[in-house]
Amino acid sequence: MPPFNFFDIVLFVISTPIGNLQDISARAISTLNACEYVLCEDTRHSRPLLDKFDIKKPLYSYHQHNEAYRSEKVIADLKDDLSIGLISDAGTPGISDPGHVLIEQCYAENIRVVPIPGACAVITALSASPLPTDRFQFIGFLPKQPGALSEALEEAIEYDGSTVCYESPQRLLKTLQALNDLSPDVPVAVCRELTKLHEEIIYKKATDQVEHFTRHPPKGEIVLIIGHYKIEKKFSFPPEKLIAWLLEEGLSKRDALQAAAKSLGVSRNLLYRLLMDKE
Repeated sequence: MPPFNFFDIVLFVISTPIGNLQDISARAISTLNACEYVLCEDTRHSRPLLDKFDIKKPLYSYHQHNEAYRSEKVIADLKDDLSIGLISDAGTPGISDPGHVLIEQCYAENIRVVPIPGACAVITALSASPLPTDRFQFIGFLPKQPGALSEALEEAIEYDGSTVCYESPQRLLKTLQALNDLSPDVPVAVCRELTKLHEEIIYKKATDQVEHFTRHPPKGEIVLIIGHYKIEKKFSFPPEKLIAWLLEEGLSKRDALQAAAKSLGVSRNLLYRLLMDKE
């Protein structure tokens, strides 16, 4: 028997495989069998998983477009002493997947939330990459706008550890090219189709990753890990002198930094860090 009481009011947050179905845990199977019903992102995607393990439970969709309205009904069912399971399309719910709204409401209503651990693409990728794992940050999906993307990548490169994010195969090459523009030698691990038939982890400098994926267009789910590397910038005009001139013109420190960064073609955060390093 599982070490919890199914008669408690409980929302079970259940991890499911990210690819290989054999990665599901015995505890996940027993918990799914004991729940009144299961919430998932897409019932068409999750039904084959439950069928594979002969789990005969109703499935209800729970995604970003209905989580507010669905959460109210789930909270009411939990208060009626129904144990409910929450899964995502793959991996651990709530990690760049729906779930936070419901979990937050459970805590507000003093309803117990029990994690059933298992696969997570972030940890799976980190565990098999050569980049450091003693200090890392997860930043979810990268922004699509070029300016915001460049700034996010600058911060990732400057971060004193490994940065993990998700990227689509359609956008990977553009992201790698942006990394290459910022720092060609930054180490990058592209972890593709983890636990699946065509799993691969490509570890190269950004400039070599661009060359590789230009010749081999990527497919499938991708986890990107960016290593720490000092960004070197050479300016035709000293940025500290430009900022001093802007301050003399009456701009505030914040506005002077913003204007200088725009003029020099870098983000405000990066320019600030470069100036701090010189002090």
